[in-house]
Amino acid sequence: MLRTQTSLNTWIQERNMKWLVLLGLVAFSKCIVKIPLKRVKTMRNTVSGRNMLNNFVKEHAYKLSQISFHGSNLTSHSLRNLRDLFYLGNITIGTPPQEFQVIFDTGSSELWVPSSFCISTTCSKRMRFRHVDSCTFRLSRKTFSITYGSGRIEGFVAHDTVRIGDLVSTDQQFGLCTEESGFEGMIFDGILGLSYANISSYMGAIPIFYKLKNEGAISEPVFAFYLSKDEREGSVVMFGGVDHRYYKGKLNWIPLIKADDWIVHMDRISMKRKVIACSGGCNALVDTGSSEIVGPSTLVKNILKIIGAKPWGSEHYVSCSSVNSLPSIIFTIKSNNYRVPGRAYILKDDRGHCFAAFKVHRLSSSTEIWILGDVFLRLYFSVFDRGNDRIGLARAV
Repeated sequence: MLRTQTSLNTWIQERNMKWLVLLGLVAFSKCIVKIPLKRVKTMRNTVSGRNMLNNFVKEHAYKLSQISFHGSNLTSHSLRNLRDLFYLGNITIGTPPQEFQVIFDTGSSELWVPSSFCISTTCSKRMRFRHVDSCTFRLSRKTFSITYGSGRIEGFVAHDTVRIGDLVSTDQQFGLCTEESGFEGMIFDGILGLSYANISSYMGAIPIFYKLKNEGAISEPVFAFYLSKDEREGSVVMFGGVDHRYYKGKLNWIPLIKADDWIVHMDRISMKRKVIACSGGCNALVDTGSSEIVGPSTLVKNILKIIGAKPWGSEHYVSCSSVNSLPSIIFTIKSNNYRVPGRAYILKDDRGHCFAAFKVHRLSSSTEIWILGDVFLRLYFSVFDRGNDRIGLARAV
């Protein structure tokens, strides 16, 4: 999920002081934990009328050796596909654990969830962290705010035990959101960022993926995504290696422009054998937290014109009967063509109407930049190799 602005403040804002005082009342409290003799799987409702059951699967996997992984421990964590718009996974925070549905996001580096003190109306529809119930909770004297392309949050920085399936990060720094705006109608509790540490809004924070590697919870500094199509089950994020069963052929490795974000160089974008964007080369952020393909206003509007999409509300619609005849859009990266056909970049809304998954960003940059979100990543299995500062792409099964 593209983050457009961040800021970090110390404990000086009068409005925030009351929250820090309230949180501080439990920062040094004692906690008695009852440990059950039997492990229990829990379910909770995150969408009205739907029950969530979370399956945690451990696969025998592979270690990185040039383009392969052999002999390491890989942890595969299930994700839930919500209408091809969001992919949510379960994590827990605190002792005893409290469960949250989060977006695993390569476009940001922070982990945050709503606080029980959150006063925004959107928070009432989400699971909120109850710090008083966790004996491993530790308060920080810092506040934060993050502005994404689709919303804004602010709150406090804290520490607690975070679990992603069998992976455990103790004393993990994370954000407790007390106010949020712009995320109305989005069905998730929080965001777990997987980008580089230098873009974090928590000064000096170690992102959870770094911490898991530093503490030996994962053997290789690698994670990968397989995103299912058409709302099917089977989406996963895997840590510490790659399961080759999720892709065809070989992985094409693409170096990052800089080792500070998951941004690569893209050669061009074409449709109908004509270059329509990125004609002199451009940058592409590979972003699991974005649903669409996002680009500069003039170029996106030209794509919408080519496919005959008509504006209606906040979306651009086409006739569902024409989807199979729409031209493919081809992203050329390191001389490899990544084709995205019309049936992949056209989605359906709640009424069954077909809209184009192209959006305009409002980034001010001297370099043309595109965001390759889930529309692209459903077709291409993606590997994020922080050890070698590169991304691997291959045709998904």
